[in-house]
Amino acid sequence: MQGNVTIKTVAQETGLSLTTVSRVLNGTAEKYRISEATQAAVLAEAKKQGYIPNMAAKTLRLNKSRTIGLIVPTLNNPFFSLVASTVSKLLYAQGYVVLMSDCANDPEEERKLIKTFLTQNIEGILAIPVGGRKNYELLEKGGVPTVFIDRFFEESKIPYVATDHFDSAFKLMEHLVEHGHTLIACIQGDVQTISNQYRVKGYLEALKKHNIGYSYLKGGSFTTDEGYLETKILLKQSQKPTAIMALSDTILLGALKAIREEGMSIPEDISVVSIDNSSYLDFLSVPITSVSHPITEITQLAIKMLLDQMGASQASAPTNIVLEAKLIARKSVQYIP
Repeated sequence: MQGNVTIKTVAQETGLSLTTVSRVLNGTAEKYRISEATQAAVLAEAKKQGYIPNMAAKTLRLNKSRTIGLIVPTLNNPFFSLVASTVSKLLYAQGYVVLMSDCANDPEEERKLIKTFLTQNIEGILAIPVGGRKNYELLEKGGVPTVFIDRFFEESKIPYVATDHFDSAFKLMEHLVEHGHTLIACIQGDVQTISNQYRVKGYLEALKKHNIGYSYLKGGSFTTDEGYLETKILLKQSQKPTAIMALSDTILLGALKAIREEGMSIPEDISVVSIDNSSYLDFLSVPITSVSHPITEITQLAIKMLLDQMGASQASAPTNIVLEAKLIARKSVQYIP
């Protein structure tokens, strides 16, 4: 159809009143007991005509922006990119617009973004924290409904949905020990993040459980460069490990480059495992054993938790959710008799 398609257009084509069509398209059909048949007819005609709701008018009418803020550490990390993509897709399907901000792993930039969000008519915020809890103090006071994804602060009032980071690392360590490894090096990420801290605890707890004397823990960021540099240094040590655990797939990529440059083969010369289970791990020359985080479930739960907060008439106690990670065993671990 030529020209702008409005509610009036849909009403004329279906023979229904403007009020009925408006209530269906605004999502209030159930409230006014409009039949499912009528709803289906209106929605089908709206789709046929290419009707696009006027969100500006709807915002003014409801005094709601239908906008959610999303803060991620960096989109260069495939894990964070997938979280951002999933959040945007799921919220868009529910009629929300997502304002996504990459703070470049900079706590000061993160603080600026939070302040910017607070000056806008944003209904809620989803965040993967970068800096310390101080950056989120304003949000803790209840200014804007907020939910953390993947990372969190233990004493914060802001609820979170995350994977069991301790168990992620512990499972990988158990897998390596079961394959005879006792010289296991760990390359960590950002030391101030709770996800890294719990993964390191998993590594150290496994060493303690199995009375393993060898311990090698280095690194300071979840980047490919960090994985490369730390692995280059590691492989020059007089006592080389038989296995490397990278605490993220971005670290892993750098480690793989260093291993290749040293002329070593996986798993014949050294075994490698990682956390995150990015989709490309299956397509490497040697598929890498990893731990899979249920990203879709995490984002679905975080969104539900946020929308529940936004719709609550009064604040309720935060409910934190921790999901189990799954070990995906592939071909990157050699058995040592």
